[in-house]
Amino acid sequence: MTLKISVIGTGYLGATHAAAMAELGYSVVGVEVDAGRLASLQRGKLPFYEPGLEEVMVSNIEAGRLRFTNDAAQAAAWADVQFLCVGTPQQKGLQSADLSFAFAAIDALAAHIKPGALVVGKSTVPVGTTRVLEQRFLAAQPHRTDVKFAWNPEFLREGFALEDTLHPDRVVIGINDAESEALLRSVYAPMITEGIPFIVTDIATAELVKVAANSFLATKISFINAMAEVCEAAGGDVTTLAEALGHDVRIGNKFLHAGVGFGGGCLPKDIRAFAARAEEIGAGKAVAFLGEVDQINLRRRDRILALARVLLNDDDLTGRRITVLGASFKPDSDDIRDSPSLAVAVLAHEAGAIVTVHDPKAILNAQRVHPELGYEHSLEDAVRGAEILLHLTEWREYRSADPADLFNLVALPNIIDGRNVLDHGQWSQAGWDMLAPGRTLPLRVPVG
Repeated sequence: MTLKISVIGTGYLGATHAAAMAELGYSVVGVEVDAGRLASLQRGKLPFYEPGLEEVMVSNIEAGRLRFTNDAAQAAAWADVQFLCVGTPQQKGLQSADLSFAFAAIDALAAHIKPGALVVGKSTVPVGTTRVLEQRFLAAQPHRTDVKFAWNPEFLREGFALEDTLHPDRVVIGINDAESEALLRSVYAPMITEGIPFIVTDIATAELVKVAANSFLATKISFINAMAEVCEAAGGDVTTLAEALGHDVRIGNKFLHAGVGFGGGCLPKDIRAFAARAEEIGAGKAVAFLGEVDQINLRRRDRILALARVLLNDDDLTGRRITVLGASFKPDSDDIRDSPSLAVAVLAHEAGAIVTVHDPKAILNAQRVHPELGYEHSLEDAVRGAEILLHLTEWREYRSADPADLFNLVALPNIIDGRNVLDHGQWSQAGWDMLAPGRTLPLRVPVG
């Protein structure tokens, strides 16, 4: 018998998980309460950009393994495994996570859930959330002790979501009973056969894994950005420093790229929620350093504008024409949540600059949130007449752009490489004045 799976919440995580489970051969229904998103998914259209995912989703819809509905009751009564993939955003005005969507999902399932079903959380949540959800369920259905709860954190990277779901680095499950473990081993049998590490632990540890991983990555990024601050003060070069550090196998070179800092819908809100939850359970001092990790990250945005003022030799940005290259928080995504590049664009606008933003995929999302900024869909039109370019999202289109061609379009050949990934020698030889975080000296090489 084919395993029946429901996925509650079909945002970025849920849509990816639903398509991946169907790709593994299971019968899957995705539950979505947002009418616009549901209509899009039912037409086989993703409401966000993720390379390769839409094609897999469409093929499984056509094969009859995947469908989408707003009927949570029907899905609850039908599925053997209910995956919770709802959002857990930061509460407005607070550091802690907003669990209202998780609570709503449990309330929707409670009266209709299939006997013996397993509820599996995948969202990033504060430790202790599973216990709260189970208590909420039992308060509504006190006699339904046959329903089990487990936690199975996700480890998706935007731009690689499908690969990360079908071929993850590891699968972690937090369970309370042997039956739940057996069922999840069945769900993830293809990964286990592939030799992917399958880690079975208690629920609290499973809840902690994702926030701990994100906190570690955020700390590593902020560490190299802190070193960029030191390099600027001391006259060092953070890229060479990072290269030297990266050769140490205990450190490694991943996430050692100094620049404008991290963003997105995970790292910023997750480290804040982790710190808030740690404080609640009496472990606040253990993660107090995350506050400085956050502050280092936020300082990078101001530093980009400081470098722009240095290159323009003008403390007053009023009327200066600035083009921001990138609106999404990372390449191969249209996600603008807590995007450093878009935050810098807003800061420049607030400082009086005339700001134009370009992005290969995220312009429409950016326009909806920040209509006060200017936008161009063509890179050439975006840079035309600019006095300085701010390279803030490392899209391939920007890395491969010919600096000689762009030189002929701008008013002044100034560029801030906010990601430290451009070929500085090539840009300098084309006549550009260039600055980058942690490398404060102009790198212009005389032409000829």
